[in-house]
Amino acid sequence: MSEAELVLRSTRVITPEGTRAASVAVADGTITAVLPHDAPVPAGARLEDLGDDVLLPGLVDTHVHVNDPGRTEWEGFWTATRAAAAGGITTLIDMPLNSLPPTTTVDNLRVKQDVARDKAHIDVGFWGGALPGNVKDLRPLHDAGVFGFKAFLSPSGVEEFPHLDQDQLATSLAEISGFDGLLIVHAEDPHHLDAAPQHGGPRYTDFLASRPRDAEDTAIAALIAQAKRLNARVHVLHLSSSDALPLIAEARAEGVRITVETCPHYLTLTAEEVPDGASEFKCCPPIREAANQDLLWQALADGTIDCVVTDHSPSTADLKTDDFATAWGGISSLQLSLAAVWTEARKRGHGLEDVVRWMSARTAALAGLDRKGAIEAGRDADFAVLAPDETFTVDPARLQHRNRVTAYAGRTLRGVVKSTWLRGERIVSGGEFTAPRGRLLNRSH
Repeated sequence: MSEAELVLRSTRVITPEGTRAASVAVADGTITAVLPHDAPVPAGARLEDLGDDVLLPGLVDTHVHVNDPGRTEWEGFWTATRAAAAGGITTLIDMPLNSLPPTTTVDNLRVKQDVARDKAHIDVGFWGGALPGNVKDLRPLHDAGVFGFKAFLSPSGVEEFPHLDQDQLATSLAEISGFDGLLIVHAEDPHHLDAAPQHGGPRYTDFLASRPRDAEDTAIAALIAQAKRLNARVHVLHLSSSDALPLIAEARAEGVRITVETCPHYLTLTAEEVPDGASEFKCCPPIREAANQDLLWQALADGTIDCVVTDHSPSTADLKTDDFATAWGGISSLQLSLAAVWTEARKRGHGLEDVVRWMSARTAALAGLDRKGAIEAGRDADFAVLAPDETFTVDPARLQHRNRVTAYAGRTLRGVVKSTWLRGERIVSGGEFTAPRGRLLNRSH
């Protein structure tokens, strides 16, 4: 065995080549070798025998709203990264909005980095924002290390982060494509939203009608056209409309550089089960019907959808009123995403290797994090240890999120994270956390 400070041994290690019994050697925070299960442990190395618990690469969540600074009563780096670590996530990339200031200039990025630096229990990177009028800031943000740029094509819900119209989208995308950057897009068309019935009140069916599928489909079609014209890289955020899947598949076949994500709530929750007044289920675009969900799972299986991320978007409990029109739209799921997705994936015949591909390997690839997302030599020694057959019932009081509002309350999920490791150090085990050990990442990582 090559030199090692630590050896993690399991009968089930998920590697890029498949699941096998193995010993994983670690030195200086890096995986140095993946060896046979019975390989001898070198003198001086510590052995962690995990038995039959599964050793996964740490998850990489590229869609998280931390809201810090400025709205830390909603969430903050300390609480968000603890929740992530408890759920097996070892890297997150923070969205540029809902914090004050938003990450739309280099100075604002530095403010956010300064706040996060001593609070991060896991590794943290940052998206920049593309707004009307900040085209001059895009290249400097890229040079400062943001992983790409977030834009809305409809109102974002916060005044300091306005959406792009089609002309502004074209201008921003032309600038970003000039340095081969990545634009990630909340794709809902504002005209279709304005034309939809807006009743307000507690009925979920009314809210669902107010965010129709054709708003997503139209916005995605326009984004595809712009990306095709400019040969630009674009990514569709939180896809909920299965009607857009043929557009995406056709664009890919034509060589358009487009990737797509969906979220645990679209894969595990359905419109039919949302109680009236239960705005903990509100998100935009919305949770849709069971038949739509089936098609999202099919698209994950065939590769039309690339990855699964949380879109963790918390708020204080008072903003989750029983009026779907005025309640804050966002679902908190950092701590629960692995278990939620695994519970449903298992029912549908998928294995943990699929979940790792969707929630670690492909998200790392999206962000260009070539040291994350796999258990193989040369990668960071970031791991989640999972008991995949154990179950638990979601108790909001046991969540690490700052505001313990969750659409998963009372649900029984399968898959218990026993411990989480960051660069070869155990950062959480049995509900006990170490001091923050996360690093701030930039695109060069």
